[in-house]
Amino acid sequence: MRMDSAGQTHIGRRTHNEDSYCVLPELGLFVVADGLGGQEGGEVASRCVVDTFAGFGLRLGQDRDSTWPTVPDPQRSREENLLSACSALAQRNLQAQRVGRLREMASTVVALAVGDHGAAVAHVGDSRLYRLRGGKLEALTRDHSLIEELRDVGMEPPGGPANLRHLITRALGTDNAEPTVQRLRTEPGDVFLLCSDGLYEPLGLEGLLRRLTLSTAREVCDALVADAYEAGGKDNITAVVLRVADA
Repeated sequence: MRMDSAGQTHIGRRTHNEDSYCVLPELGLFVVADGLGGQEGGEVASRCVVDTFAGFGLRLGQDRDSTWPTVPDPQRSREENLLSACSALAQRNLQAQRVGRLREMASTVVALAVGDHGAAVAHVGDSRLYRLRGGKLEALTRDHSLIEELRDVGMEPPGGPANLRHLITRALGTDNAEPTVQRLRTEPGDVFLLCSDGLYEPLGLEGLLRRLTLSTAREVCDALVADAYEAGGKDNITAVVLRVADA
């Protein structure tokens, strides 16, 4: 599968950047993490998550018979099992470091794995994966957040969604860190966007769609991040874009 990919992050209007990402097209692995727990903790947490995903992916790329940190599920694809294993390993690594000044750190994650026979996405928290296909843009992940839990039981958030938008219910490093893992189907021409809330909140679907049709992944990333900042985004801003080449 031929792919064009790129990533970009920006500190936004914060004093430090708690987002991290990796773009590893040779492995078909793409990750965005948004750290929680204050300046030092957030930065350490998101970098730990991304390094764990990248490290295990590289190890498998070099040795397909390498030992897995979890037992692969035969009902799942290799990509699903890869992301599930990376999530479990990142959870272990984070919890082992949650001591002293880092005791409150945690991180969201959204990760995309693309192989010769399919793809998968895993996420924890409110970092998202979008897909543009046939001119239609849709979110392929659903936030692990208080807003979504209220909607599950037929309630609307008091004071409107903006009042609770940053209250997530799952994060790696915490006791509630179970990832949602889904199998995906890719088609020539698909454009995938992995991003932190600092990107999608100030832009909305229309703002994202306006730039996802640009020619290259690098152009898309740079334009989206610049747009989010110019739209007044106050949070860290991170985008990873993958374009599946047309047949």
